[in-house]
Amino acid sequence: MAYIETVDPDDAEGVLAREYEKAVKATGKVANIRRLMSLNPESMRSSMRIYGSIMFAESPLTRAQREMVAVVVSKANDCHY
Repeated sequence: MAYIETVDPDDAEGVLAREYEKAVKATGKVANIRRLMSLNPESMRSSMRIYGSIMFAESPLTRAQREMVAVVVSKANDCHY
């Protein structure tokens, strides 16, 4: 397993602190997937925006179908997310 440096929520400042706050408001915690992007908060913000668009914006796929696609892709990539 690789070691990736991350910024702890208690040490976050500026954009990163605001992104972490959004995560806590949405899910009650800062998920590891967000922490992995913590050294580049602008990239994190862009990634979360794309994720939100893919999963929640208007689409011919239902939310359930999108979640099913995500599960299949994660399994195919041997990713627990």
